[in-house]
Amino acid sequence: MAPDVWLLSKLCRSPESADYPPNVAAELDPKRDPLARLRKEYPNLPAIVAHKRVADFGCGFGAQAMALAATYDCQVVGIDTNPRTLAAAVKQARERGLSDAQVSFPPPASPGLSGTFDVVISQNAMEHFPQPAEALASMRTLLRPGGQILLTFGPPWFAPWGSHMHFFCRIPWVNLLFRESAVMRVRARYRSDGAQRYEEIESGLNRMTLRKLDTLLAQSRLRSDYIRYRGVKGQDWIGAVPLLRELLINRVTCLLTRSN
Repeated sequence: MAPDVWLLSKLCRSPESADYPPNVAAELDPKRDPLARLRKEYPNLPAIVAHKRVADFGCGFGAQAMALAATYDCQVVGIDTNPRTLAAAVKQARERGLSDAQVSFPPPASPGLSGTFDVVISQNAMEHFPQPAEALASMRTLLRPGGQILLTFGPPWFAPWGSHMHFFCRIPWVNLLFRESAVMRVRARYRSDGAQRYEEIESGLNRMTLRKLDTLLAQSRLRSDYIRYRGVKGQDWIGAVPLLRELLINRVTCLLTRSN
C-alpha cells in the first residue's frame, strides 16, 4: 500500500459511519427547507420569481422546484439529465397534488423550452456540470431577453471542501494534499462505482475554480448584475484578495441578465 493511501485511510472515518450523498428521502424531508439557501443568497427572491415562469436547472429530485411553485405561485419546469431523479420528482409532484401547470419535469432535451423563461435558477450545480460553458449557454438560451439567472454554488474546487469528499474524510483541501489516485482508492471503500477521477464520481466534479468561473462569465454574453463571495467563517472580504480567495471562498452567488 502506498504511504499516502495508508495515511489517508488512517485519517478517514470508518466505512460504517460515513454519510451518504442526498437521496430522495433526504432531499424531500419535510423538516428541511428546500428554499433556505436561495432565500439567504437572494433576499429579494419573492420579487424575482413570484408569478414568473421559472426553470430549475439541475433540479435533482425536484424539492426546490416544487417548493418554488407552491410558495411563490410561479410556473416551474425542473430540468435535469438524470432520468432516475426526474422520475422521482414526477412521482413526488403527483403525490403532493401539484399539477403540470404548477411544476413539471420533462425529459432531457425536450423541445419548445428555449426563450420561454423569465428566470433560470442553478443552485449547487455549477461545479458538477461536465461542460460548464455549455450549461451556462443552455441557461441563457432558455431565457427571454431581459430574463435573469440566479446562479449560486459551492464549494469551488480549491476551497477547503472543494473535493466533496467530506462524507468520509474530514481533512480540508484533501484534493491538494493527496494524489487523486490515492483519494480515489480510499474513496472506493465507501463507494463502489469504480471512479478513478473526480470527474467520474456519481455527481461529477469539473474542478470549478473562481478563475475558471470568471472566464466563463466573461464569455457568456450575459450581464453580471452582481457577484457575491462567501468566505470561510463569514470572512467575505477574502473575495477581494486574488490568491487567497481561491483557497478560502466557500460559495459564489451571481445574478446574471440576458440583455438581448
